[in-house]
Amino acid sequence: MDLGLTGRRAAVAAGSAGLGFGSALALANDGAEVVICGRDEARLKDAIARIGHSCRYVVCDVSDAEGGREFVELATGVLGGVDILVCNAGGPPPGTFASTPIEAYAKALDLSLLSVVGMCKAAVPSMQERGWGRVVAITSYGVRQPIPTLILSNTARTGTTGFLKTVAREVAKDGVTVNSVQPGVHLTDRITQVYGANPDASAMGIPAGVLGDPIDFGHAVAFLCSEHARFITGAHLPVDGGQYAGLQ
Repeated sequence: MDLGLTGRRAAVAAGSAGLGFGSALALANDGAEVVICGRDEARLKDAIARIGHSCRYVVCDVSDAEGGREFVELATGVLGGVDILVCNAGGPPPGTFASTPIEAYAKALDLSLLSVVGMCKAAVPSMQERGWGRVVAITSYGVRQPIPTLILSNTARTGTTGFLKTVAREVAKDGVTVNSVQPGVHLTDRITQVYGANPDASAMGIPAGVLGDPIDFGHAVAFLCSEHARFITGAHLPVDGGQYAGLQ
């Protein structure tokens, strides 16, 4: 299916590995011009070689609002503009209410909430001016069903979800959609750091019986960026193999 992305300019944050890489690969395969960012230039060079399609990179740390803004500005310089923004960053460290000091919350909010705000503030106004834009943020199914050992992520990304919903309603009339994708457990470095080298999908309550594939996840992101998804905005899509058990 042609997603209508040929020639669209896409900035994918933290795109050198994991879900960001899967998203960048899908967008590039569907015809978008893609720029990714990360902190490690060697990993970025390896990633763009694997993505192909003249994918480019900028070295940038998107762990706070200023880093988010800088990434969009650098990507705009490379591409001449940003039509598609995929907000993404590494997750805060694990912890429980008892084990997590209050000082850790500010850094988590910088990483998982304010970085998204910074990216959107830098990218969305020009999308509004052109009358077309797509913002997709990668968050977590923990927004719907809090994960017991990830209190920082649960807290910060819930705030991000509220921010995105508010922005979506404000800019919908301008041809800009704003959505999030809420991954469950996918086979990424982040997951092996939190759960060990060989997480057991069945023991983790994933009805599909397997961990998610970041490449499959990228296709969901690409669809939300497509022409076909122009009437989808303010949505928060779980991609979790059925792990979230609620009705809403």
